[in-house]
Amino acid sequence: MKISEFKLERFFAQHEFAAPYLMCCSDCESWTIQDLLDFDPHATQRLLNLGLGYTESKGNPALRQQIASLYQNIDPAQVLVFCGAEEAVFLYMQAVLSPGDHVIVQTPSYQSLYEIPAAMGCQVDKWEMKRSGGQWGVDMEELRNLITNKTRAIIINTPHNPTGYLMSQQELQEIISIARERDIHLFVDEVYKYLEYDLDNQIPWACDLYEKAVSLGVMSKSFGLAGLRIGWIASRDPEVYHAMEGLKDYTTICSSGPSELLSILALENREQIIKRNRNIITQNLKLLDDFFQQYKELFSWFRPHAGPIAFPAFQQGLDAEVVGQDLLQHSGVLILPARVYDYDHHHFRIGFGRKNFDNCLDRFEQYVKDRLITLIG
Repeated sequence: MKISEFKLERFFAQHEFAAPYLMCCSDCESWTIQDLLDFDPHATQRLLNLGLGYTESKGNPALRQQIASLYQNIDPAQVLVFCGAEEAVFLYMQAVLSPGDHVIVQTPSYQSLYEIPAAMGCQVDKWEMKRSGGQWGVDMEELRNLITNKTRAIIINTPHNPTGYLMSQQELQEIISIARERDIHLFVDEVYKYLEYDLDNQIPWACDLYEKAVSLGVMSKSFGLAGLRIGWIASRDPEVYHAMEGLKDYTTICSSGPSELLSILALENREQIIKRNRNIITQNLKLLDDFFQQYKELFSWFRPHAGPIAFPAFQQGLDAEVVGQDLLQHSGVLILPARVYDYDHHHFRIGFGRKNFDNCLDRFEQYVKDRLITLIG
């Protein structure tokens, strides 16, 4: 399988650890090991006593128990732990798809969700998000029209990266009805679960609603623990589960014992972790609302509904990649141009889940005042 370069990851490989002001990160403020150990008076001893041998391929039973407790209809035997989310994405595609299959992928999206099926020889149709009245949305009729007799899987992401769009339960149920009617697999990237701004809009995990759905979760995004490299899938489909379990023997085999233990501590205290992260996001979102209101002649602001990311656009014919390079050079601020999503030249991703976001936004605003307005003339 020959696969194309991963544009977003190559972009971050070049800039993430060099740019002083990261204004496009997709995760929340990270926690330290000490932060996690402080949750439990016995945690330090638990960590120090941990053996550094191999761990269970499926994942630590206590970790799978904690993950299963997030769901309504999932037990620990239906949870499979991976090294981050990317391993799970890759192995799902290998487990479910074959050359010649038809796949529908909600876009813009993380590149691997459509690139891996394409590299495997699948026909991939993009189900593109729509903009209307300052909001993002999905077109269910278009999804229905994309279905063929070869459609093997529908791949979606909610809360959505990069737009911050949150599907309603009615929309998710309609997608499930479409899939169930044709016996189509459903893969749902749900790594931003629990970061909904209005908790009344929180919807069930897809695997709780559909027997052929696989739900993807990870410690990196909502929990702010990217360095642990722990992700998982939950599914009630035994055929897919066991295929992915077997394929994992060819990749990581098992996870890091210390990472699993620290993930257990985090999930045991998830309410405190999520509360802090949601508070940071809420405060930073207010700053963004004020900023985009003040500079509405320069930007189109599509306010997100969940998560620490948004996907605004430059107006005045400005190219996000050109402006982004100039911004980085003159102000040290990094934004993510939409080209890494194979999207247009005007949109860009911003990330506002970190404590220093106000500093990043201040420098961005100073750039707008001192240089961008002058460049427009």
